[in-house]
Amino acid sequence: MAAVVARYDDDFAAAPMTATGIAVAVAMVLHTVIGHQQFLYRGRYGFGTFEEVRAVFTTVLAVVVLLVAIDLAMPRRPLPLSAALVGGPVALVVMCAVRYVRRLQHERRLRPDARQATPVLLFGAGAAGQRLLRSLMQDPDSQYVPVGLIDDDPLKRNLRVNGVAVKGGRENLAAALAETGARTVIFAVANVNAVTIRDVRRRVLDAGADFKVVPSFGELLDGTVSASDVRDVNIADLLGRHQVDTDLDAIAGYLKGKRVLVTGAGGSIGSELCRQLHRFEPAELMMLDRDESALHAVQLSIHGRALLDSPELILADLRDADRIAAIFAERRPQVVFHAAALKHLSLLEAYPGEALKSNVWGTQTVLHASAAVDVERFVNISTDKAANPTSVLGFSKRITERLTAHAATVGSGSYLSVRFGNVLGSRGSVLTAFAAQIAAGGPVTVTDPQVTRYFMTVQEAVQLVIQAAAIGGDGEALVLEMGKPVPIAQVAKQMAENADTPVEIVYTGLRPGEKLHEDLFGEDEVDVRPLHPLISHVSVPALNPYLVLVLAPDAEPDDVTRDLAELCRTDRMAVAGRAPAHIARQAGPVDLRQTIVMRAPTIN
Repeated sequence: MAAVVARYDDDFAAAPMTATGIAVAVAMVLHTVIGHQQFLYRGRYGFGTFEEVRAVFTTVLAVVVLLVAIDLAMPRRPLPLSAALVGGPVALVVMCAVRYVRRLQHERRLRPDARQATPVLLFGAGAAGQRLLRSLMQDPDSQYVPVGLIDDDPLKRNLRVNGVAVKGGRENLAAALAETGARTVIFAVANVNAVTIRDVRRRVLDAGADFKVVPSFGELLDGTVSASDVRDVNIADLLGRHQVDTDLDAIAGYLKGKRVLVTGAGGSIGSELCRQLHRFEPAELMMLDRDESALHAVQLSIHGRALLDSPELILADLRDADRIAAIFAERRPQVVFHAAALKHLSLLEAYPGEALKSNVWGTQTVLHASAAVDVERFVNISTDKAANPTSVLGFSKRITERLTAHAATVGSGSYLSVRFGNVLGSRGSVLTAFAAQIAAGGPVTVTDPQVTRYFMTVQEAVQLVIQAAAIGGDGEALVLEMGKPVPIAQVAKQMAENADTPVEIVYTGLRPGEKLHEDLFGEDEVDVRPLHPLISHVSVPALNPYLVLVLAPDAEPDDVTRDLAELCRTDRMAVAGRAPAHIARQAGPVDLRQTIVMRAPTIN
């Protein structure tokens, strides 16, 4: 109608009003029919979304084309062609404008009450920050209302997101807090180095505001972030975040629809493995552990309930070789992640026989059971202490790498190890110990002011473990990128600064078996990354299981430790399968097949 009136310059007498009315009615019918086919009026699209705009555009274009075709088909054209050609864009603009207004009204109703919510600044105007901002602005029950954005990118200085403006970079934090009245800054950058987090936190605290963070998207299993995810900063944040580029297609290829078993499923690594593996829809996820409480906790974390009556939970001890063999024969797993191990360095220095029975024999028990059922893929979880080992823990884990390499030479599936350093927040880790000491009022004990360690979050470690299993070759040890080693004294100082009262830091000296600095690679290993920028591939010499199965765990601790250290050697004698003389003398002739069945272990 508007196009016809404009075409005839408001001369209603000259304008074909009857034909125009008929054309409007036809257009309405066509728009209704085509719009229905496009699901435009059937609740498929949100207000003013790109999907709705696309459907509106498609519908209007189709109506214009049909009106022009009808007009050209008539013997005498009742309307000028410009009526449809101009009327279509006019209708499109009006409809989009109405939808935009409706969207603004809808979003305004969803905004949190500014009188009750805490005004906050969001540091980070990138994808993570914008996602959080929209989540907060569309939650009427949110306890936070964004009043400004901070971003160091000069190209974002004029950006506005949902009406919230960027107030400058980190140097403008104090001024932005004063201008907006915000008393809290939420750090919302998904992937950033530790220096940035610490610097921004210091500026915020110096300005008298609170500092909060949101988890990285790797920590959020569903990939969404909301006000409930905002939390206080922890040491993992201060040590930095790493974005893991995961090849989901490759992972899904070897996990989806497969029977997957995880040993040590109740431990820090094992439980996170189970949570992440569950996302890839295995045909069956079997969680094996000897700790019933740990199994209860991991089932609860995955399903939100834990009745302990599901066959996915397997209560068993790796030291019971017959039981493990029976489980594998009955359940026939296709993919095995072996995360069960004793891991406390100082305790194993005092009780090396336990490391032999659990870490070494336990691994061989699982390897033997896996080979018996022809598993497709076996992944042994190792540690950086296996590189140039100096402790019982390091010796035992290096031996497990070599046993896994041997299994690769005789088994039909793929057998490999994955090696990484300390996991933040794992049970019994140095950070857990620091937190307990601070809660008790101190002091915080650090072995040496120069000692350094590699750290990564459990989520990052497990993502790379799963990725490594997809690309690793037979017998390899895959070494995960850990970033730069972190001074333990610095970590202790940062955690002590967060304490309510001053906490003293005391240096106790290195304990037996401890290194000043950990290694990720052995002396003869080369850092080669052919398939993934965060995963190195190193070859591991095979070790005949006979050499470990004939050891005596009840011998003198020094003798057991010496025997374990001897088996970490890669000289020709060890690789060939001949035991060192002092071991062979005490062992005598042994049937390897019988020994494998008779001796076994586990732990988490």
